[in-house]
Amino acid sequence: MGFWSSSLLGIPLAVALISFLFFRILNHPFSFSSLYSATQAQRLFSAEELSVYNGTDPELPIFLGILGSVFDVTRGKSHYGAGGGYNHFAGRDASRAFVSGNFTGDGLTDSLLGLSSTEVKSIVEWRDFYTRTYIYTGKLVGRYYDKEGNPTKYLKGVEAKAARGAQLLEKQKIEEAKVPGCNSRWSQDEGSEVWCDDGFPRLVKRPIEIALTGKMSKRCACYKEDELKLEGLEVYEGCDYYAKKCRLKP
Repeated sequence: MGFWSSSLLGIPLAVALISFLFFRILNHPFSFSSLYSATQAQRLFSAEELSVYNGTDPELPIFLGILGSVFDVTRGKSHYGAGGGYNHFAGRDASRAFVSGNFTGDGLTDSLLGLSSTEVKSIVEWRDFYTRTYIYTGKLVGRYYDKEGNPTKYLKGVEAKAARGAQLLEKQKIEEAKVPGCNSRWSQDEGSEVWCDDGFPRLVKRPIEIALTGKMSKRCACYKEDELKLEGLEVYEGCDYYAKKCRLKP
């Protein structure tokens, strides 16, 4: 009698324990869906396999590649599906087009050859956006990942260039904060004008831009009177030397 009583008392306890474990599995963040995602994350695609998921077959999900990472963008079907404004990204890795704006022919490529560090940084940020927003599905074997799914030297170089771009942008921000920028406004009737609340507007080169973009640009900054003889300062065309406000020629 004692044996059967103990066994019978143990049955409700076992049922409760199983129910609790089942509840945790269903509700814990690392549940079946996480296990599925982890399995999917190991999937390796060839370019031909990825091209199948281009949004033309309504029975298949829509995949997109960027820097060799593949994402399921099916929930954005209105954008990435057939006829959508971003359909040119579906079924391929067109990393370069994220900054070039060339969505045809050779523009739809994963090659970043010749792009500046800021452009490469922007593409890495796009990859981060897809990581946050869509489902990571796997890797595209080729330029960025080898046949074992390991990152290539090319990918490491891209990420290093993007990091360098971020460092240069921060350095430029710190340097330019030392001299305040001009105020500016534009109107259709009057055009553009710049002015300084304290100081005089001058155009000055941004040398870090050479490393960032491959070309030199200028910005408008406000200099005090005793700084106006510094090398490299340029008076706006048609603006008086001591003017605090300059209307720009179109």
